[in-house]
Amino acid sequence: MKKSFVITITSALFLAFATIGTAYAGKRIVFGGGPAGGTFQVVANAIQTYKPVKEIEEFTVKAQSSAGSVENLRKVNSGRSDFGVVYSGHVYLGRNGKMKNDPKKYENVLAVSFLYGAPAQLVVRKGSGIKSTKDLVGKKVGVGNAGSGAFANCELFFNHLGIWDKIERNAMGYNDAAAAFGNNQLDAFWLFTAFPSGAVLMAAQTNDIELVDLGADAESSGFYKEYPYFSKLTIPAGTYKGVETDIASFQDSALWVANADVPEEVVYKLLSTIYTDEGLAHMVGQKKTFKSMTIENATNGIVTPMHPGAIKFWKEKGVL
Repeated sequence: MKKSFVITITSALFLAFATIGTAYAGKRIVFGGGPAGGTFQVVANAIQTYKPVKEIEEFTVKAQSSAGSVENLRKVNSGRSDFGVVYSGHVYLGRNGKMKNDPKKYENVLAVSFLYGAPAQLVVRKGSGIKSTKDLVGKKVGVGNAGSGAFANCELFFNHLGIWDKIERNAMGYNDAAAAFGNNQLDAFWLFTAFPSGAVLMAAQTNDIELVDLGADAESSGFYKEYPYFSKLTIPAGTYKGVETDIASFQDSALWVANADVPEEVVYKLLSTIYTDEGLAHMVGQKKTFKSMTIENATNGIVTPMHPGAIKFWKEKGVL
């Protein structure tokens, strides 16, 4: 009888943990977001606060702020974060050891799904005379948090145009940059996030603003040929107060990524919870940008390997 009892208990424990790896049972799952005012943090917070996610018994999701894409790449790769939001370009460059001044290969970062397209935006005052990115020479410019995707992509683009070392750079988050811009401490500030951005909306309340046509600068300089993971897009007229014409720009794809050691079942469980009609409606309720989070768009912008749990889920959905 004692032996039978032991077998019964062992079987029950096995069944209890069959769906989630034992190393993750009861664990706090860290989801790396981004700085205040950016969409990365909205992603992490939205997933953490979704009621069915909070009701998952096997693990708890904890949103954690970060400097952004590059920091998330490094934290997810090392396992300090289980999940995170990282731009496709950084996943690609990191995996191939091509990050600026960083030859390390970040091969433990695996794609889970496409989230949204993140466009570059460059805000200036109306009447400033700044019509092209090259007009920023000698100006005070907010370039994003150090360690963020915004900063890295600003450095990439401005170096490509030959002006990175010719501006007065101010590394700061979006909300801080909008406040400094409003106080006339900056001539312009750069963002790499979904529109409409709360920081730009804030700036437009205190100043008459314009957006620089970054698409024209990218096209004329051969930027798309040099960095093919960027794609073209248009920021529609009326997105921001006072900006009454369409503005051409370029975007990268913001991806949900996971550390390679996160169990397949954990990734599958979260995808199954979020990618329902109710889950996607919750995400859109947090920010309209997430309308692009659909089953059909699941693999958009992904040019690197996917997590096995994601492969299983998307195959079942007929995407792969």
